[in-house]
Amino acid sequence: MKFDGVLFFPVTPFAPDGSVDTDLLREHITSRLPFGPGGVFPACGTGEYHALSLAEISTVVATAVDAVNGAVPVVSGAGGPLGHALAAARAAEEAGADALLVLPPYLVNGPVDGLVAYVEAIASASSLPVIVYHRGNARFTAAAMVRLAANPKVIGFKDGVGDVGLAQEIVSAIGQTGRSDFQFFNGLLTAELTQGAYRGLGIPLYSSAAFAMAPEIAVAYYDAYVSGDEERRQDLLNGFYAPLVRLRDQTAGFGVSLIKAGLRLNGLAVGSVRPPLVDPSETQLVELKSVLDQGYGLVRK
Repeated sequence: MKFDGVLFFPVTPFAPDGSVDTDLLREHITSRLPFGPGGVFPACGTGEYHALSLAEISTVVATAVDAVNGAVPVVSGAGGPLGHALAAARAAEEAGADALLVLPPYLVNGPVDGLVAYVEAIASASSLPVIVYHRGNARFTAAAMVRLAANPKVIGFKDGVGDVGLAQEIVSAIGQTGRSDFQFFNGLLTAELTQGAYRGLGIPLYSSAAFAMAPEIAVAYYDAYVSGDEERRQDLLNGFYAPLVRLRDQTAGFGVSLIKAGLRLNGLAVGSVRPPLVDPSETQLVELKSVLDQGYGLVRK
């Protein structure tokens, strides 16, 4: 399985009664497919995996699989408490997902050997290949990733920690195993801001929450990134992504909240985020609209 293009992490729309709005989710996904995402990752971080029940994860993934209709790989989240993670892995397979993104375990901090066992348990719960998400309380060493890479079902590593030295060690160590099919992803918040550096580490792929909200802007950045148009890439970084990050950093959890708010501003009524996340204030919405307007203006240049 190979990914080529911006990695799309859709939000999970909620209806006024709080249920998952599958019609809006389908519209959200199908409206982004013409922009050429390299993969669709439902029920992951941007999709509020942390706030979804097992039944809702199954519904979200099945809806995404139906909407994508084989155009690109569909990768579901699986993580949190081990029992829930195993059930989510099985549900994703039944729903037709192509792979799993292994999210961090719940609350406890285990040693690296325990983290390796956690990934292996989730990989064993279904026939689906898995991508390891290195973030939060799931921090892997190069040696641990080499152990995991010995399992052909472990096909990728997504860095959400931001320790570039460690990331380089992991890329180099796995490269020495001979795994030519192994893929590396930048999974930091608003990854476009750091992707120039990550490309130099041998991590060419990145997740884009902005693609869910404003695919035109995200694709303009991606095109500049792959073509080597540094002037345009820097214009988009300075005029859109940097101010978006400054707004994002005002409130915890805004990496998701701003994306849903931006979708609402653009006319897709995806609903609010679920607790413990919060929606932007009216002042913050005005600022978000201004940032989006700047981004769209740069795309039209």
